[in-house]
Amino acid sequence: MRVEIFTLFPDLFQPYLETSILDKAIKRGLLQVALHDIRAYTTDRHHTTDDAPYGGGGGMVMKPEPVFAAVEGVLGAPPCCPVILMSPQGRPFTQKVAYELAELPRFALLCGRYEGVDERIREHLVSDQISIGDFVLTGGELPALTILDAVSRLIPGVLGDPDGAADDSFASGLLEYPHYTRPEVFRGWPVPAVLLSGNHAEIARWRREQALLRTLRQRPDLLETFPLSQADRKFLDRIRNESEPDSPPPEITG
Repeated sequence: MRVEIFTLFPDLFQPYLETSILDKAIKRGLLQVALHDIRAYTTDRHHTTDDAPYGGGGGMVMKPEPVFAAVEGVLGAPPCCPVILMSPQGRPFTQKVAYELAELPRFALLCGRYEGVDERIREHLVSDQISIGDFVLTGGELPALTILDAVSRLIPGVLGDPDGAADDSFASGLLEYPHYTRPEVFRGWPVPAVLLSGNHAEIARWRREQALLRTLRQRPDLLETFPLSQADRKFLDRIRNESEPDSPPPEITG
């Protein structure tokens, strides 16, 4: 996979790309990340990339000329791969979207700054807009890194455990079950006995139930559309019946 990143601050990315999982993926040839400095595509001596908005108002707006020049200079006109603008107005980024992007051999991430980008960039250059949450950051670099990290984990061979990504929270539709490691007892808190039993069927059942329980308690909305098995429903019914009368868990309709 190759990811093209267009930004005013390419140096922000380098430390993260040279660390841990992404660094290993790049060195093994599983991932290519190309950083493109939008300022390098300006034509004035001050390398201007922003200007005041027409109609007045606070903040500055990224100019269309250097952004179009950068993207089309690298990807052609029209661009040869999807160009995704990091924007709080975009569609929400989810694990499902991460899987969608992981299927692409190449895509581009465009990092906005200041008050935003000239609307003609949205209308005539980008093919998608993605938001990592209902909040506003000073730029699109952190969202781009977030997407890059989440998508890279799904590339075959990037993680040491080939099934690791499949067990992640949201990958199956549920939050992930609890994890434990050595020591067996820490400050008087023991590891659940089932995990030490060696009974893999019981361990799998416990993990499934813990994932259901954690999702019920922390993200019950996910259960509204999750395809529950008969065993899942039986477990959740038992949990509901055991709950305090004054604080029952949410109704499960999925």
